[in-house]
Amino acid sequence: MLSLHGHDLDRLILTASGGPFRGWSRARLQRVTPAMALSHPSWQMGRKISIDSATLMNKGLEVIEAFHLFGVTAEQIQVVVHPESIVHSLVAYRDGSVLAQLGTPDMRTPIAVALAWPERITTAVSPLDLARLGQLHFFATPDPSDAPCLALAYQALGQGGMATTVLNAANEVAVAAFLAEKIGFLDIARLVEWTLEKGEIAFSGSCGSIEDIVQTDRASRRQAEEWIARH
Repeated sequence: MLSLHGHDLDRLILTASGGPFRGWSRARLQRVTPAMALSHPSWQMGRKISIDSATLMNKGLEVIEAFHLFGVTAEQIQVVVHPESIVHSLVAYRDGSVLAQLGTPDMRTPIAVALAWPERITTAVSPLDLARLGQLHFFATPDPSDAPCLALAYQALGQGGMATTVLNAANEVAVAAFLAEKIGFLDIARLVEWTLEKGEIAFSGSCGSIEDIVQTDRASRRQAEEWIARH
C-alpha cells in the first residue's frame, strides 16, 4: 500500500475522458458498433481498454485499484469527466490544496513509468504545452443511469468479498462478446449486473487464497457466457 499522508488526505480524484459517446442518448447508444466504440477521442489504446473507456468501466476498475493501493474509503474516491485527458489524477488535502498529475495523453508515458519505477526514462512523447492548450474542462461525475458500469464498480466494492473479481470477469466476457458482435453496447452493463446478482455466493467472505479467486473468476465467466447464450 502506498502512503498519501492519510491523516491529511481529503479525497482522490480520478479523471475520465468520457469516451466517444459522452452525452449520447440511450437510443443512439443502442446502435453503437465495435468500430465506433474503438474510436477514442484522446487515447490510442488496445481494443479491450478502448471499450472499457467507452463504458467507463476502466474508471470503475481504477476506483477499485485506488481503494486497495492507497487505503482510502470508496467515498473518498471521486470521478470527474475531463475530455482533454491532460489531468490524469488529483490528490485533495484537508487544507484545501490539490495536487494534479498532468501529461500528454499517450500510453507510452504510463508504460514507461511502470517499466522504470521508481526512476524515469526518456520517451518520444510530445512535451505538454499548456499555453497552446489554453484551457481545460471538467464536468461532474456521470449519473449512474448514464454510466452504469462505473456505478456497478462502486457497488461491487461496497459488497466486498470477491464481488470485484466477479465484476472484472463478467466485464471481460462482455467486452469480448461485444467485439465479436454477439451482444450490443448497452448489453455490457446488463450482463455485468446480472452476473453480479447471480454471484452472491462469492460475496460470503473475504478472499481466502489465490485458488478462491481463480475459481470465482471461472464461475463468473461461465455465468456470463450463460447470459449470452440466453440472449
